[in-house]
Amino acid sequence: MFLLDSHAVGITLMTLVFFGALQASVTIDEAPAEPGRWGFRPVQQETLAVNPPNFSWRPQQDAVSYILEVSGDDAFRDVVYTAKDISYNVHTPTRTFSPGSYFWRFQFTSRMGERSSWSQTRAFTIPESAVEMPLPDLAELIDRIPRTHPRLFLRPEDLVDLRVRRETDLQAHYQALVAECNELLEDPVPTEEPPLYDDDMVRGSDRWREVWWGNRRYTQKTMNGAATLAFTWLLDGNEAYAAEAKRILMACAEWDPKGSTGYRYNDEAGMPYNYYFCRTYTFLYDYLTEEERDVCRGLMKIRGDEMNDHLNPRHFWRPYGSHANRAWHFLGEIGITFLGEVKGAEEWVWFAMNVFANTYPVWNDDDGGWHEGTAYWNSYQSRFTWWADIMRAATEINAFDKPYYSQVGYYAMYLQPPGTRGGGFGDLTARRDSDDNVNLMRVFAAQAGNPHWQWYVDVHGKEDRPRGYVDYIRGALPGIKPKKPTDLPTARLFKGVGQAYLNTNLIDAKENVEIVFKSSPFGTQSHGYDSNNAFLLYAFGERLLIRTGRRDSYGSEHHKEWMWHTKSVNSITVNGESQGKRTADARGEITDFYTSERLDYVVGEAGNAYEGILDRFTRKILFLKPDVIVVYDVVQAPEASSFEWRLHAPTEMAIDGPSARVVNGDAACDVDFLWPRDLVTSVTDKFDTPPRPRIKLVEYHLMNTPPTPFTFQTFVTVIRPYKSAGSKTASIEKSEPVESGYGIKIRTELGQTTFLLQPDGGKFLNWEGVATSGSVRVVGDGVNFERE
Repeated sequence: MFLLDSHAVGITLMTLVFFGALQASVTIDEAPAEPGRWGFRPVQQETLAVNPPNFSWRPQQDAVSYILEVSGDDAFRDVVYTAKDISYNVHTPTRTFSPGSYFWRFQFTSRMGERSSWSQTRAFTIPESAVEMPLPDLAELIDRIPRTHPRLFLRPEDLVDLRVRRETDLQAHYQALVAECNELLEDPVPTEEPPLYDDDMVRGSDRWREVWWGNRRYTQKTMNGAATLAFTWLLDGNEAYAAEAKRILMACAEWDPKGSTGYRYNDEAGMPYNYYFCRTYTFLYDYLTEEERDVCRGLMKIRGDEMNDHLNPRHFWRPYGSHANRAWHFLGEIGITFLGEVKGAEEWVWFAMNVFANTYPVWNDDDGGWHEGTAYWNSYQSRFTWWADIMRAATEINAFDKPYYSQVGYYAMYLQPPGTRGGGFGDLTARRDSDDNVNLMRVFAAQAGNPHWQWYVDVHGKEDRPRGYVDYIRGALPGIKPKKPTDLPTARLFKGVGQAYLNTNLIDAKENVEIVFKSSPFGTQSHGYDSNNAFLLYAFGERLLIRTGRRDSYGSEHHKEWMWHTKSVNSITVNGESQGKRTADARGEITDFYTSERLDYVVGEAGNAYEGILDRFTRKILFLKPDVIVVYDVVQAPEASSFEWRLHAPTEMAIDGPSARVVNGDAACDVDFLWPRDLVTSVTDKFDTPPRPRIKLVEYHLMNTPPTPFTFQTFVTVIRPYKSAGSKTASIEKSEPVESGYGIKIRTELGQTTFLLQPDGGKFLNWEGVATSGSVRVVGDGVNFERE
């Protein structure tokens, strides 16, 4: 029995009270995520698409580690999972959970050893359908990665099969590699270090861009040449290839790691330097001396640390940086290559695997949609497929198990059916054709084993010209039998990115009419800066109603003042003002979507995107396929305002009273502005902020403005697409205001259809034998559709 005097007891009690108060004072920062931040995930009451969940929380000031608990009850009496000593503010468990409802919370330990209070409790549900994607712990991941080289794209044991197949089914791939290598021997790539920027260069100027982008191209050509030579030596043992690869590698190893190809100095040159250097090193490993390997290790320690310091752990909470969304997996390549050889490589691997598991991709939804447009989708996802190959070979984790990657190819299939000209919304998309997607879709089809995507590749008839070591390795994947998408609906909603693609024909753009619609929870940020509630019209292989402008230089006056502004798209400006420009705050949302064989319907709400000058902007689009489009807009402002209804075309518009006609090649459309009456219409082919003189671009911009400012206004517009060489197949028989709404009677080849529209449901409308208390009613032509 231990005896304590009263003085000792008093000190002990005071100590316990002191430390108890100190611990209680360490609280969790529960502030909601700001725009552009990843947020607390799973969110409250979320039903998940993956099992186990990918947990994320706000990084806590002074935290050195975290504890996560998951329970079957909100009092945490039934704790089913605990993870301690978590170093990041994200976590994916190593095992799956049984389907059901759960609760999660976290706490942290500070640098002083203090334990915080628990976070608030959040609930989530794992359905039976959730895809199983646990993340192995670091030790298991490291154990999976080969101890010897090569480690990128393939494992050492894969070489035997790849060498045999150069004489059989991969012979054409191999011969292409040999031809490329022989060219590199005959005309060696230069290895002088690229130049720095001159002191008097202005960032973004043409001179600056010449160095910035020129160094990228120079680095890619030089160092990819080395990787190609090294890989081909692995296949056939041609020592001339190995010797030239080593010459390039060791010469480039002398470049200043913080100089012109440094990641922070010019990441467009620094990123390809890093990943091509790693590939050459791992392919050429057995040909290098230990002294040469040490030179490479020392160099990549500097370069890897530079990337890691910039990305880790910042990227987990702020993952929307455009370039950072490439850089993280290039850091992963460095980590895998130099694992066990360079201090820090283990951390780089763990960081990259946690990014993939928890916060990638970011510009997407689980339906396969992409926010930034087809140009950046192609660019970024093409590079990601390298990581998918590397990760599968090194860690046995298949990226295409992720919900997004299991659906990724449907984005291109629905946005650009074969033969489509125009790449939808997003930067650099206006001149993209559907065959620009073929190379990436070929990779997706092979990696995911998807027959629809293989059909998309095959139907374009674009020759598969194998080039490079990556194509050689991918050539070993099993072939995919194509399947024509006749079993799919012709319209698809990508709700998470706020885009809907309404088609009449997924097989051939020459017979297709397509509406592209955007109202996005991503807002107008990054390269997906087009304003919300905007639409495009493509028909019979041509662009008819378009987004306008052409990026002459990123962030130029034309780019910022025209293309980022709502006036550049088919939407509505208010007193000439735009929605928030290039910001996550300017959010829209697709609030309703319906598709059937005869009628498609989509609704967007974008009032909050206007930074306080608009309370409501509801746009409803009804597509009576194939030849009638009704656009019904409801706008409301806190004070009387001018609402400018905008429309753009690639060719001159013929104006005839309250109507316009657009003809472009084989396609045409008539646009009837039914309401309000007495619109003031102007058309110009000028940009108020034109692109730089080297860009020769003529487009046509229509603006309709009601004659008097109001706080509330509706617009009713009917668009009738048709083949320019054919006859029109739809006509407006009658249209007029009906009490609180509007009625339209349209005749098509299939008969007569009546539309009744009003801002909101609840009021009874009765017109031409059709009645409704809903906001929308469509009757006729085999259609009977209503919305409350």
